[in-house]
Amino acid sequence: MDIAGPIPKNARGRFYHLDCAPGELAPYILTCGDPDRAQTIARRLTRVDMRRKNREFLTYTGIYQDIPVSVMATGIGAPASAIAIVEAANCVNPVTFIRLGTCGALQADIEVGDLVISASAQRDENTTYAYAPADLVPQAAPEVVAALTEAAGHLIAPCHVGLTCTTADFYAGQGREAPGFPRLEPHKVARLSQAGVLNLEMEMSVYLTLAAVSTYRIRAGGVCLVLNNRITGQGLPGAGARRRAESRLIEVGLQALTILAARNQ
Repeated sequence: MDIAGPIPKNARGRFYHLDCAPGELAPYILTCGDPDRAQTIARRLTRVDMRRKNREFLTYTGIYQDIPVSVMATGIGAPASAIAIVEAANCVNPVTFIRLGTCGALQADIEVGDLVISASAQRDENTTYAYAPADLVPQAAPEVVAALTEAAGHLIAPCHVGLTCTTADFYAGQGREAPGFPRLEPHKVARLSQAGVLNLEMEMSVYLTLAAVSTYRIRAGGVCLVLNNRITGQGLPGAGARRRAESRLIEVGLQALTILAARNQ
């Protein structure tokens, strides 16, 4: 295992942003943007051995049903996700990333509260172009997609598998009209929907792209909870519904983890 590299470290000898060092992360990492969701996932662990917080990054390492796992919140967007992936992969290798995120649906038949499992991603962000050529369409690891799909089936959680679009911005970048700001592509949502894209979110393409091009052994995949449907205008009805839906998302991620571990994948 080669984890050496010119990665900046802090005064404690840990990688600069995650504040983690080799040996402090598990070979399975559940990730999300929201630190509150990371805390919720961490509460499901059998044991927590490490907690680190630096800037927007919050990391736990522990055990879930005898499986070593880390839980990591990275904040919003592709740049922060890339930082987390690079530093984490220099802490543990091989490594499997499973993103548990939220999204907006782009197909009318996808209900709020459903799950979208990314099979591949459209790179409508800038970060990954520093790592991979523009014509790369990154694919999720098939075994991660299969584990997430199987877990959703066990839990009777409606899910859809297909193409995700990862954007660099939440407002104009996702076709939203924000008062006081221009929107260069007002029909973006319609264009993506007609092209068969299932959902919009802000991180998935980074995981899939960096896994595809890294010389380290990285697998990546993920599932997102649909909070709103950009075609129908439907949204989750209140905080209680969101909590229940996020709980189902987390349960699918944890069950997928056990499936992968049981198969030694």
